[in-house]
Amino acid sequence: MAEIETPYDLAIIGAGTGNGIITDKLDHWRIALIEKSVFGGTCLNRGCIPSKMFVRTADIAETIRDAERFGVDATLNGIRWADVRERVFGRIDPLGPGSAEAREEQANVDLFRGEAVFADANTLTVGDQKITADRFVLAAGARPFVPQIPGLDSVEYHTTDSIMRLEDGPEHLIIVGGGFIAAEMAHIFGGLGAKVTILARGDRLLGLEDDAISHAFTKEYQDRFDIRLNTSTQQLSQDGNDIHVQVQNVDGGTDTIVGDTLLMATGRIPNTDRLGVAAAGVETDDRGFVLTDDSLRTNVDHIWAIGDMTNRAQLKHYANAQLSSVAHNIVDPDNPIQVKPRFVPHAVFAEPQVAAVGQTEQQLIESGTNYIEGHKYYSGTAFGWALEDKHSFARVYADPETRLLLGAHIIGPQASLLIQPLILGMEMDLTIDQMAKGQIYIHPALTEVVENALLNLG
Repeated sequence: MAEIETPYDLAIIGAGTGNGIITDKLDHWRIALIEKSVFGGTCLNRGCIPSKMFVRTADIAETIRDAERFGVDATLNGIRWADVRERVFGRIDPLGPGSAEAREEQANVDLFRGEAVFADANTLTVGDQKITADRFVLAAGARPFVPQIPGLDSVEYHTTDSIMRLEDGPEHLIIVGGGFIAAEMAHIFGGLGAKVTILARGDRLLGLEDDAISHAFTKEYQDRFDIRLNTSTQQLSQDGNDIHVQVQNVDGGTDTIVGDTLLMATGRIPNTDRLGVAAAGVETDDRGFVLTDDSLRTNVDHIWAIGDMTNRAQLKHYANAQLSSVAHNIVDPDNPIQVKPRFVPHAVFAEPQVAAVGQTEQQLIESGTNYIEGHKYYSGTAFGWALEDKHSFARVYADPETRLLLGAHIIGPQASLLIQPLILGMEMDLTIDQMAKGQIYIHPALTEVVENALLNLG
């Protein structure tokens, strides 16, 4: 094994969010950057960005299908899957190699290709090379979790790593899982013409959302797709191009679904096991996520961690917030910037969209928190009329004494945008009265849904 003679000032494992750690403030440091795959991480290559480009395409197809009720006679003549895929990855695929080339040309950075594994708290092995460093940032992300189902090793299946790069669009996509990945992929492939069957263990889709939201979402998806709730996948087999999925229903009966494409959308797990962090003495929780303090420092003083390895939310915008903090903290560890967000919002880019921040109603009830509730259907606003929307709504919860917002949940068009003023209001400790009445809302914009939900809190 070849050992790099001089210790690096910093070793970064992962060139997704971790690549952003390297700024001009570190020009005088010698840095090792280790990446086993493509620069850009999950978000750029197989997550947020390509999926939303596909979502937009599916949205357009669904708009055409829905045009008749607006008095527009339109026909969807077909989906050119190869062209759709090329539009997405023809733009994305050059970015990672370009970023890697830029790092390779940087005088103070050495790029290592391969899987990093800790030998001890100051030493990594990458293939046949041994790297030592004074500081480390763990940014190796997460990977799809695939449960052990009998017959899985005998069938062709996909995860989010591969499903968007199919050579041909599926005719019948079977999705195992009922979370946000399943929801978004169902919209993408259903919108682009596939029959979709979702097999969910729970009694509704998006089970971690506010109850009212998840029930409404499930109902809308039941109108679009074949949804099997309270279902466990028992056995898999393949005959030619046909994949057979045997399931057990809530009543104990069994059924077999046959499709040509199988997607395992059953969650994601951190890559800490592959890094061998235990050899460095780094502590993890019971699911393998790295434990850190509010400055993103692990229990080992010279090791920090960011991104999907550190939090169960696994959100890129959260990782970006962590990035700026750690970039400072590794340089000035005695005066750390803490990352302790009170509110971490999220969105599901399906059809309908879902967005949320703060507590759900069930969490408020379980914690014994006193609250008031307000809601507003899109259909009660002028732009809701324009959309001919009959199902979408916003729900907000507030403390009746302080008048501070405790949680906000929206299902419907542009939910990911409509939630943003509520996030800002919560972060700025604005009361619901200040948020509702302290500025003028544009009429007849869709933001009137938010305004009226706040006003309905009373």
